[in-house]
Amino acid sequence: MSRPIHSKYGYEPPEWVQVDAQLDKWCKDKKRRAKRKRRKQHAKDKKMPLS
Repeated sequence: MSRPIHSKYGYEPPEWVQVDAQLDKWCKDKKRRAKRKRRKQHAKDKKMPLS
């Protein structure tokens, strides 16, 4: 059995630490994409008609 590694969630096996890191990265990227989408939609809503 491998030795537990201290992570931000406590002591866990190395496999769990790797999965946690991937999940954290995925959540952060998803949040970033949602923010970018909201910003684009806001800019689109602010455009004035030319007539």
